[in-house]
Amino acid sequence: MTRAVVKFSSEDCGTCHRMAFYDAKVSQELGLGFIDVKLQDRETYGKYRKILLTQYPTKEGMGWPTYLICDDPEGEFKILGEVKGGHPKGEFRDRLQKVLDEAA
Repeated sequence: MTRAVVKFSSEDCGTCHRMAFYDAKVSQELGLGFIDVKLQDRETYGKYRKILLTQYPTKEGMGWPTYLICDDPEGEFKILGEVKGGHPKGEFRDRLQKVLDEAA
């Protein structure tokens, strides 16, 4: 089973762009896959939309960006937790680690 961070973001989101400098690298350092889903990329968004809508059926309350940590995002996914919004690199790593610790 694959465990990955699925990032939902927008091309016109400044915070999303700033996080992109290190979010994938931090995810990989923690042993996680990383899937970047921009809402403007219809094909990729369509593939992972069900994960987002499971957590946010109306998209209300989601952050920019929203990171959903999932087991098996390519199949019968299970959402383990999330990190919403922009964070400095160290805090982002800590928040991801907390989700992993709680899922263990």
